[in-house]
Amino acid sequence: METVNTTERLRELRKLMKEHEVDVYKYICGFSGSAGTAVVTSEKAALATDGRYFNQASKQLDSNWLLLKQGLEDVPTWQDWTAEQSEGNKTVGVDPTVITAPEARKLNEKIKKKGGAQLVGVKANLVDLVWGDQRPSRPNERVSVLDIKFAGKKFEEKIEDLRKELDKKKSAGLIVSMLDEIAWLFNLRGKDIPYNPVFFSYAAVTPTTATLYIDDSKLNPDVVPYLGDKVQVRPYAAIFKDVEGFGNSLEMETPVEGKPPRPKKKFWISTKASWALSLDLGGEEKVDEVRSPIGDAKAIKNATELEGMRECHIRDGASLSEYFAWLEEELMVKKTRLDEVQGADKLEDIRSKKDRFVGLSFDTISSTGPNAAVIHYKPEKGNCSIIDPTAVYLCDSGAQYLDGTTDTTRTLHFGKPTDMEIKAYTLVLKGVIAIDRAVFPKGTSGFALDTLARQFLWREGLDYRHGTGHGVGSYLNVHEGPIGIGTRVQYSEVPLSIGNVLSDEPGYYEDGNFGIRIENMVMAQEAKTNHKFGDKPWLGFEHVTMVPMCRKLIDGKLLTQDERTWLNEYHQEVYDKTKGFFEGDERTLRWLERETSPIHVMEFALS
Repeated sequence: METVNTTERLRELRKLMKEHEVDVYKYICGFSGSAGTAVVTSEKAALATDGRYFNQASKQLDSNWLLLKQGLEDVPTWQDWTAEQSEGNKTVGVDPTVITAPEARKLNEKIKKKGGAQLVGVKANLVDLVWGDQRPSRPNERVSVLDIKFAGKKFEEKIEDLRKELDKKKSAGLIVSMLDEIAWLFNLRGKDIPYNPVFFSYAAVTPTTATLYIDDSKLNPDVVPYLGDKVQVRPYAAIFKDVEGFGNSLEMETPVEGKPPRPKKKFWISTKASWALSLDLGGEEKVDEVRSPIGDAKAIKNATELEGMRECHIRDGASLSEYFAWLEEELMVKKTRLDEVQGADKLEDIRSKKDRFVGLSFDTISSTGPNAAVIHYKPEKGNCSIIDPTAVYLCDSGAQYLDGTTDTTRTLHFGKPTDMEIKAYTLVLKGVIAIDRAVFPKGTSGFALDTLARQFLWREGLDYRHGTGHGVGSYLNVHEGPIGIGTRVQYSEVPLSIGNVLSDEPGYYEDGNFGIRIENMVMAQEAKTNHKFGDKPWLGFEHVTMVPMCRKLIDGKLLTQDERTWLNEYHQEVYDKTKGFFEGDERTLRWLERETSPIHVMEFALS
């Protein structure tokens, strides 16, 4: 990861800020992480990011930038830091298409409390102007229909379900801006965003109409006949003019003396929709900001999607076992020098030969030694490490298949691990097992389950700076809301439901030394219990990831009998479900048999 010189970019941006009478502006710096907010003033520049990216950001940011490590004591949030910079009646600017309406409202309140002027939406994106001719053109990849044998439910039925929800809540309609929600609603898939099978678009659904905003040139020939007369297709750029018309067309209540007229119904937009959509619809008087009903429906997979998840994880697990067996032989037997990118490329090649493979679901995190401590490390060709067989190797990877999306992390050691590496791995494994075996009443959120995974690390005074689990799409985004397991407030707002698919991935990281993470995919299902307190259903999880744990890193003394039983049963399941892929592949079969052999009661860490 190289430091990026941003001096010239900042100089140009500050010039544009002055022209647009803006004193503070949100900006994108030379940081490549997926979660960060940059703010620039006439004299300062700051990047705010969370614990997953502290290490990465510190390496990539140049001396122009202050790193705001979000979540640490005495470190201000980016909103508070922005408000502080606005003191003295300064104006803060932002492109209204890149901030949500709730975020804009809260930020404006903070600015005014600190003595700033206000937050203004600057329609000309100043970052794009600085970018100039170097800005890549918008992708124009083709959009295709997802077969019903993979989707499991017709788009007409999904729209009808949505309309029932609109009618129940007396809403005028829903404007949809989340790309994965649009893809799911219409059973369409695209390639505009790397690793995510979505496409640039908007949608609007009212009690009588459904409109997809996308340029015709992006549609495969079968898409328009498939949508038929149920869905109108409009140009992508027409959305803002159309939503302005939607807002103006709302039927108003009879005016009451002394009060402004109010619409009989309001339009819904997601709490994640842009401030620009809210403004063009007519603002708060004509808009209700809600958690998207499409997002909630999408998170509960139907029977077809769940079966697809089971099947694709078996194929994917076989790919990972083949890769790990190959990598061990290359490093330990052939003494081959391989770098992290070569490892990642080999894994992709193996995966690509499996049925229904479409592509990767994110950049493979192929990391050796200290790089494994960088939570979202991304090896780059020519700027990565040689895989060290005497150090920890962490591989976090996933793929997109027509029948599902995978995300699996395994940490391995090909030599002799240290006592601390073994201990940390085993404590993390205990957390994985605790989530997998959890039984909880209906209505429980992922927020409530998070401590189950952390408890074993906490007892040692250890922890990790990321969530324990995230929702996963069905041949969609590998990170999907609204559910998850972690300490984020939003995870307390949505209870887990039967049909949710999410990751189970505790970890432990020592900067500059090593990192441990184990990640399985689990699906929420009804659990069988002896009693039904409160006469309500009880839930548990079904794991679908089929890859062995690293026996060399497991200390059998730290596992309870129940945990050993779970591990042995899991390994037997992995062996039974994946061994058929290795006919004629003695190397992988030997590796699989070794890694899935039972751990016995008195077994210590293996070396």
